[in-house]
Amino acid sequence: MNKTILHLDLDTFYVSVERLIQPALKHRPLLVGGTSDRGVVAACSYETRGFGVHSGMPMRMAKQLCPEAVVIRGNAGTYSKHSDVVTEIIKEQVPVFEKSSIDEFYADLTGMDRFFGSYKYATELRKKIIKETGLPISFGLSVNKVVSKVATNEAKPNNQIKIDFGYEKPFLAPLSIKKIPMVGDKTYQTLRNLGIRQVKTVQEMPKDVIHQVLGANGVLIWKRAQGIDNTPVVPFNERKSISTERTFDKDTIDVVKLKGILTAMTENLAYQLRRGEKLTACITVKIRYSDFNTYSKQKRIAYTSADHILIPKVMELFQSLYNKRMLVRLVGVRFSHLVSGNYQINLFEDTEETLNLYQAMDKVRQRFGDRAVLRASAMGAKTIGRMQNPFNGQPPVVLAHRKQ
Repeated sequence: MNKTILHLDLDTFYVSVERLIQPALKHRPLLVGGTSDRGVVAACSYETRGFGVHSGMPMRMAKQLCPEAVVIRGNAGTYSKHSDVVTEIIKEQVPVFEKSSIDEFYADLTGMDRFFGSYKYATELRKKIIKETGLPISFGLSVNKVVSKVATNEAKPNNQIKIDFGYEKPFLAPLSIKKIPMVGDKTYQTLRNLGIRQVKTVQEMPKDVIHQVLGANGVLIWKRAQGIDNTPVVPFNERKSISTERTFDKDTIDVVKLKGILTAMTENLAYQLRRGEKLTACITVKIRYSDFNTYSKQKRIAYTSADHILIPKVMELFQSLYNKRMLVRLVGVRFSHLVSGNYQINLFEDTEETLNLYQAMDKVRQRFGDRAVLRASAMGAKTIGRMQNPFNGQPPVVLAHRKQ
């Protein structure tokens, strides 16, 4: 039996949510993201794209290209709530679905043609989402995830398309090679230097040739260009790491500020570990300097989720990385090698009071928010916090870097 894979994508999701909240913004050029000069465009309305604006662009450049645009900072919590409403509708309607990002979903409708008709079912699902949420959404339907995703992008804005079995290659052939998932700017430039512009050219190339140029990634791109993809719809992916980072509005050498932010990051990530009943065995600290050179260092530790163990380790890594003569642009902390488990008291160093203190602080945070209780040294870090449990099976909310 041929598979039937549905890909759903909420069109310009952040922009659509803002317009839902403020109807006066409808049809106006809109930018969502960091509002300072160092900010990044997280989402932009179709009205701005004619001026050359795109997501990931520096906000300063976007405002220069489209001075009439309304700029909104955006709120991760608001977007999460609207995404959850859509998720619940899809969960009730389809047998197997995967939430690949805050605004993208895959569903496996294989076998449903016998009873109802997959395309008709997907159409009714899309209408239901639009009616109940007020958000525009597009879909692509085909035999696999890659072709369905490309089809969705071709269907936008607020439309739908079905690629019948056997027509995958003809559908992909005239498209730009950049529309194949996994072809980023660097890979695209490499392919353009070889004279490759359309997917059709890759389809006609021997697999060995593209393998020589791009290695294993080249083989994967070649397969996707042929419309070949056996990736299953996975309903849940366990997170293997958790991280956070901050870009500063102005590059800094204020060590007290840097240490305070790193403390706040570590404290918040440790709380997320305890909330998700996870332990980490590897810490990574990242620093980006004003010249954009980025350095990171990691250290293996005994499994833990305790602030008083993790914070000194983070500071130790920071001290070994930090160059006092360089301005710092960005700092970040990452915990990896995660396993399930609860923090165990150390019989030789910890006390029962320490364990009780963590439990009390976490209860306060669960009730009043991540930043309800924090160390005094971390009080200057205003934007460190999360709206949801990162281990609830949902993908992370991706916004432009928050500024500190």
